[in-house]
Amino acid sequence: MTSMSTPPSLDPVDDGLPAPRRQFAIGVLLLSLVLVVLDSAIANVALPSIAQSLGAHPSDTVWVVSSYQLAVLVALLPCGALGEIYGPRRVFLLGVALFTLASTACALAGSLPLLVAARFMQGLGAGAIMGLAAMNLRTAVPQRMLGTVIGFNAMAIAISAAAGPAVAGAILSVASWPWLFAVNLPLGVIVLLCGKFLGHMDGVRRRINVLALLASTAMFILFFSGAEQIATAPASSAILIGCAVLCLLAVLRLERNTPTPIVPTDLLAEPGFRVAVIASVACFTGQMLAYVALPFYLHHTMGMTPALTGLYMMPWPVATIIMAPIAGRLADRIKTAWLCASGGGLLALGLLIAGLFPPDARGIAFLIGTTLAGAGFGLFQTPNNRTLLLSAPKARSGAAGAMQGTARLLGQTTGAISMSIIFALVPVVQAPGIALVLAGLCAAVSALVSLSRARFETVNRR
Repeated sequence: MTSMSTPPSLDPVDDGLPAPRRQFAIGVLLLSLVLVVLDSAIANVALPSIAQSLGAHPSDTVWVVSSYQLAVLVALLPCGALGEIYGPRRVFLLGVALFTLASTACALAGSLPLLVAARFMQGLGAGAIMGLAAMNLRTAVPQRMLGTVIGFNAMAIAISAAAGPAVAGAILSVASWPWLFAVNLPLGVIVLLCGKFLGHMDGVRRRINVLALLASTAMFILFFSGAEQIATAPASSAILIGCAVLCLLAVLRLERNTPTPIVPTDLLAEPGFRVAVIASVACFTGQMLAYVALPFYLHHTMGMTPALTGLYMMPWPVATIIMAPIAGRLADRIKTAWLCASGGGLLALGLLIAGLFPPDARGIAFLIGTTLAGAGFGLFQTPNNRTLLLSAPKARSGAAGAMQGTARLLGQTTGAISMSIIFALVPVVQAPGIALVLAGLCAAVSALVSLSRARFETVNRR
């Protein structure tokens, strides 16, 4: 008889892993996502402390965040491909190990260049975790439970993102900034020790086109670099983004006859998957626009203190936390196109209320708008992620999960770019309101795009 301490290596089946191993696997995946999201959320808060401690200019410390985001963007699609070749559990745990070791390097970094380099390595590990969490989840969970579990995933991510600033503040009140990264060590070790509970899926041996991989990496580096400069150096930004487009064309040409390309054109040819990706980019563009604009709106337009600003920002994540698991259960019973369209529409309505209604002393319209926006975001995100995962064959779940993360990051980067342009063109007092309206329009686009999927979607897919 096999004990739970040494679980057998099981091939994936439609019914997932047996209980209680399934619960352990879900717990490992949730903890890993909390680890990655929490680390991303707390780093921003530490930038002033890092600048003072390392004697760096505040503008230079932004690379502590940017290097991490760039590495995640670069790693997602290649790690998805590697997970399909060598098995999702193996590559996922290698990502956890790299993330944990890089966290140690971050905590020990004595200069800003070393910290930025360690954060880049940490982002590569995070890319493997984020890219292959969905593939491991699909191996572990029966299809009938997938929507519910994805809802809990979304809830855990929302809680981590919302708690990040508070956790960072609590740690910095009693310790120095290196402890923000040191706290990752015990969590990373727990995930590694419990990784044996994840399901086993044999890899499909195939060759990776190295030239396509290099072109893909260059594409994201050029795009990210161009996006960073768009407000300050638009000419060079346009050149870099143009070169990124050329790299994308090169990747598509190099993998034209490849059945399993790094940029998953085979999955994008499937209407449900393609529509879900487009809707995700539009939705996360609106979400990032709003997240950047809301603090400025509260401070400049409504004249609130930082403490009140933080308090008034809470309804959005709280509403998302409540709605995400509900949406997960509904996604197993109702067409996800309808749910995503409803979520995108609710997000758009909330953002337009917050951006267009005249501010009042108590901010009632703002609170109503952001609560509706948070609920809409939770209602959209869970069924859309379910569609992205189930629209792909199980053997291509690595590419599907990686594309899900790539769509999110592309949307958030586009939102940040749009906010930079608005700030450059419009007075700071007017910019947040304009950004919220634009964010609402992006959410409306995601709703309309999602609705177009209803004509070829059934409730009970494979």
